[in-house]
Amino acid sequence: MTTDSVQTLLVLGASGDLTARLLLPGLAGLLAGGAAPGLALVGSGTDDWDDERWRSRVTESFAAAGGDPAVARVAGTARYLRADVTRPDDLRRLLAACEGRVAIFFALPPAVTAAACAVLADIGVPAGTRLVLEKPFGTDAQSARQLNELLSRLVPEDQVHRVDHFLGKSTVLNILGLRFANRIFEPLLSSAHVESVDIVFDESLALEGRAGYYDRAGALADMIQSHLLQVLALLVMEAPPTLDAREFRDRKAQVLRATRLWDDDPAACSRRARYAAGAVDGRQLPAYADEAGVDPARGTETLAELVVAVDTWRWAGVPFRLRSGKALSATRKEAVITFKPPQRVPDGLTGWNRHDRLRIGFGPDRLHLDFSINGPGDPFVLDPVTLDAEFGPGDLPPYGEVLRGVLEGDPTLSVRGDTAEECWRIVDPVLAAWRSGAVPLLEYPAGSTGPADSLLRADA
Repeated sequence: MTTDSVQTLLVLGASGDLTARLLLPGLAGLLAGGAAPGLALVGSGTDDWDDERWRSRVTESFAAAGGDPAVARVAGTARYLRADVTRPDDLRRLLAACEGRVAIFFALPPAVTAAACAVLADIGVPAGTRLVLEKPFGTDAQSARQLNELLSRLVPEDQVHRVDHFLGKSTVLNILGLRFANRIFEPLLSSAHVESVDIVFDESLALEGRAGYYDRAGALADMIQSHLLQVLALLVMEAPPTLDAREFRDRKAQVLRATRLWDDDPAACSRRARYAAGAVDGRQLPAYADEAGVDPARGTETLAELVVAVDTWRWAGVPFRLRSGKALSATRKEAVITFKPPQRVPDGLTGWNRHDRLRIGFGPDRLHLDFSINGPGDPFVLDPVTLDAEFGPGDLPPYGEVLRGVLEGDPTLSVRGDTAEECWRIVDPVLAAWRSGAVPLLEYPAGSTGPADSLLRADA
């Protein structure tokens, strides 16, 4: 094994939920596929763990990968160092424990990540170090810009990986393949034919013990700013000449620079709400304000809606409605492109009552095409039908794709610094309107479809 193939993944926040639930299973899938043969794993946290406790956590999270030798080797040699990542001496000790090229994964709250990066900027990092940061990236446009400036003192931009696991490689390629490899769709995806676009991430899960993070973030920052605006960029970007990271990320940046609030009115184009007590799938839930660790005075929303415009030649005038909510009656994760009605249905044909829609589902990735055809009985009556197809799931879970990009030095799936700032630019006026009380905090019962005063179409 050459020195160049030796890498260390240093996980800061190793004892946290994100590491066990998402990061380590993704790493196991990557290792089982033969990637990163020289990888060493070092975990660090403030908990008083030792190597044995950490290896037990790693082995448990790696279990789904079976008895793969590469997976077992990494689990058996993993090391744990207790450290405070805001202390220079502790960070020096962690870096000294790493071999070869280092990738630092910040599985930490945003404020702690920023503090650790400030210390690293003072003490320096080894050449070739890659930095992996979880969302949300900053808390507003100014803090994101300041963090970008800080990171630029540490490593070049292409060595900064701002994680968007929501867009694993399979999902990205599924959207791009559907749009740009099918002439039947691409010419129709414009304001000439599209009436509206909804991007929705509704989940039946509630807080699930994440108050420490979620109560300071809320649905707008946690999902819309961090993920759904990235999905929007994929849906409306112009075709890149190649999937080279620079070309691909340039196209996304162009879209986000052209995105603004609908009618430039943050109060009229947004909704916020939080769940009250109710039942989801037979499970009784307390009101969000009564959940352990929640400060009701913060007024944190568990559901957010936002309408934006994309001022490009192709999409000007089309409303894009983004929504994400928790503790809802059903899980709904999809982008819905609603086409304009036909210019005229000939007299004699009856029954048309549904817009054509192209639905792109996320997790699992599926495609649904809703349209109308002549019915099987009376051929003069139109009936709604739906064609379904499944996209390929890909070989790796989303975090496996993220880590492959990190360990192979490919930033394609990472959020570039300028686009992270643009996403905050879009939502900052909304947050200001909410803080001023211009938008009331609505309530909806857990297990319902959300607040009655929704910005989404009732039939979408």
